[in-house]
Amino acid sequence: MWARQRIRPKSPLGKACDYLLGQWAPLSAHLNHGVSRLDNNLVENAIRPSCIGKKNWLFIGHPDAGQRSAILYSLIVSCQRHGKDPLAYLKDILTRLPRLTNQDDLRPLTPRLWQPSAS
Repeated sequence: MWARQRIRPKSPLGKACDYLLGQWAPLSAHLNHGVSRLDNNLVENAIRPSCIGKKNWLFIGHPDAGQRSAILYSLIVSCQRHGKDPLAYLKDILTRLPRLTNQDDLRPLTPRLWQPSAS
């Protein structure tokens, strides 16, 4: 609380201190939970590839290409999270999909449930 007494309240530093003190309860809430993490490195590392690629994907061509790229990117990241090889996954499902009908169950083709075909 020493900052409040030594810094003018209307100065930029005073405003920053007031903001910090106003957020003190949420900032210190992690102290009540022994399993909480103080950093978000796992999240930062997970989203880094998409943040780096954002500028590259700004001009992807046709407007529908952005949605297609997002779908492919989601599949690849999902494969990585489930420990599946994205290239093997895409090759396998892209050969299986043309043989399927509307009545077939597509759940086994999700990255979480996918198993390579026996061929």
